[in-house]
Amino acid sequence: MNDPLDKLFENLNTSFDVEVPNEGHQKRFLDKLNNQNKRDLKKPSKLRTLWKPLMGIAATAAIVLTALLVNKPSESSYDLAAVSPELAKTESFFTVSIESEMKKLENVTDHDTQALVKDAMIQMSKLEMEYEKLKSDLRKSGDDKRVIYAMISNFQNRINILESTLKQIELVKQLKNNNNESNQTI
Repeated sequence: MNDPLDKLFENLNTSFDVEVPNEGHQKRFLDKLNNQNKRDLKKPSKLRTLWKPLMGIAATAAIVLTALLVNKPSESSYDLAAVSPELAKTESFFTVSIESEMKKLENVTDHDTQALVKDAMIQMSKLEMEYEKLKSDLRKSGDDKRVIYAMISNFQNRINILESTLKQIELVKQLKNNNNESNQTI
């Protein structure tokens, strides 16, 4: 018995817990464990409480990716960027400006302004279809300056629609605030 481990067990022999648990201990333990599992199932997990914001982020990412794929010029498309580097910069500027205005519009849209936004989106769709026709005309006309001017004008019209809609939304919000203030003072 020269082994230090044996000596350690000899010294600790009196301090070991050797008592037998009360009758029904195992059943009580399992009942508590089952009750705890039931409570854990009823509580929403962190994953469940985070799904709404994550779904919003995923939806936004899907919209942005869709917009990029739709607006990405295919090799068969012929647009301002195909005419000259200066017009490519112009097209890029307008595209970024339109995307920026669209994001602003998404951020300020609420229940009271949905009709304004819906109307603006209908007008934007019409201008987008017109732009697609202009791209076809540009290919057929061989870089006709009138078609190029019409394409630039189309971009300007889209930005004007978005800016006008944003101004109208601000007016609606101001009127709503003024009505709320006057109702509170009455």
